[in-house]
Formats: sequence, C-alpha cells, structure tokens
Amino acid sequence: MKLLAALMVVLAGAAFGQDNSGLDELATREELRGWEPVGRVDIDGGGFCTGALIAADLVLTAAHCVIDRDGTAIDAARIRFRAGFSYGTSLAETAVLRTVVDPGYRNIDPAPPEIIQLDVALLQLAEPIPSAVISPFVVARPGEGDEVSVVSYAEGREEALSWQRVCRVLGRQEALIAVDCDVSFGSSGAPVLDRSGYRARIVSIISAGGAYEGRPIAFGMELPEMVDRLKAALRRGDVASEAAAGAEASALPGKPGKRITLGGGNDTGAKFVSP
Repeated sequence: MKLLAALMVVLAGAAFGQDNSGLDELATREELRGWEPVGRVDIDGGGFCTGALIAADLVLTAAHCVIDRDGTAIDAARIRFRAGFSYGTSLAETAVLRTVVDPGYRNIDPAPPEIIQLDVALLQLAEPIPSAVISPFVVARPGEGDEVSVVSYAEGREEALSWQRVCRVLGRQEALIAVDCDVSFGSSGAPVLDRSGYRARIVSIISAGGAYEGRPIAFGMELPEMVDRLKAALRRGDVASEAAAGAEASALPGKPGKRITLGGGNDTGAKFVSP
C-alpha cells in the first residue's frame, strides 16, 4: 500500500499551503543564531541527512539514515555530525561513537505507517559539544496549534541550512504527524519545531514525503516515548553500531567540513514518494 494512501484519513479535510512561508537560507553566524543545534549528518562514501542536538552528546535523526536497505547498520565510524554546517565550515563537529534504533525498525520504501513511527535514531557523539558552544533542543509533544517550522539540508541546498518559518500540521493519526513543509532528499531527520514558547522545541522529525494534489507533504512521528526508549537502549549498550576504539573524535568550532556527493553509496535522505 502506498504511503499517502495509507494515511489518507489524516488528510481528509486538510487545508494545504495556507499562509506558508518560503525558505530562508541560514549561511552566516548571525542567521544561524538559535539554530546552531541543527547540523548535517554526513556518511563517509555516502550521502547525508539532517540531525539536531538534543543533549551535549546526542543527535536525533531518522533511522533510515543509519540502517542500510539490507537491514545492516552503517558503521558508526563512517558517520560525522557537523553542527551549523555552512559552505564548508561548521560551528562544531565530531565523529559518531554509537548509533541506536528501535529493534523493530526496517528500512522499507515506501514505508508503512508503523515503520514511520519507528524511523528515529540517536547518534551518540564521540565527544560532547559543550553547551557553552551550542545549547541542545528539547524534545516535546506537539502543541495544539497547527503551525510549525522546519530547518533542514536538502538536495540542491546541501551547503547551508534552509529555514521554513511557517508550515502547517495537516493532521495527526495515532503517533503520526503530516505537515506541508518544503523538504526534499537530505531532509530526513530534520527537526519539526514548535516555536510557540520561549525557545523552539522539537515535536517531530521528517521521515518521508511526497506530493498530494500537487502540493508538498511530509510525514513524521511523535517523539518523547521513542526517544526515551532509545536513550534506555544506549544505557544498556543495545546499539546498532559502535565505532572501534581510537576512531577520530573532535568537536572543534569552525573546523572545516568536506563536500560530499549526493546519490553515492548509501541511499540516505528522506523517502520521497508520489501517490
């Protein structure tokens, strides 16, 4: 069953594209202010996703970014997080020590709703990024409002973050959330943010997307219980992949990043489909 058809009940009566904002590039330190926890998750020899710090040593992203189609975990030693990456430099960056996903997750495309709910991964960094450098985001339940914001990297805009100030929640079904935000390949794991409070809070991440009646649509999931389960798995040592001892680990503000090639190696990036 195609993804959009499976979630048609979510879209019944949804109002698309009302008062949505366009994309703003966040290229300078001033433009990145407040969005420093969002960064690019780069895979050596592969593609990239978007991720966000939720603790000094934890990055939240999509599970399909770190699990191959054959079900094997991508070696954590090949993954690097670049916070606030912009045109070759990062505000901070470090290697990834361990990755963890739900044991029930499968990298299926198109993904059924029950898989989207599990499409969450935590990356434990080899070295924490001090809060004095970058203050992590908080994970929270979605609010009652229908306006959210998304910050992501994507194909064609992979060199700097793009911020959509306002997009809309189209509907919710159990633990799934549908939004009409402008995302594309590489936006997997991008934080969906509630900005109604003093500081933005992550209420979902981008898992998959496509088009419905000619308009963009993306899907995510509720996070608090899933994140708690993955944190508990890390504490127990139930990880998907762990880097070998002595793997490179640095968290140096402003350390240059390398350019990567889209479409090579692992098939990272959001699972975009059409109805």
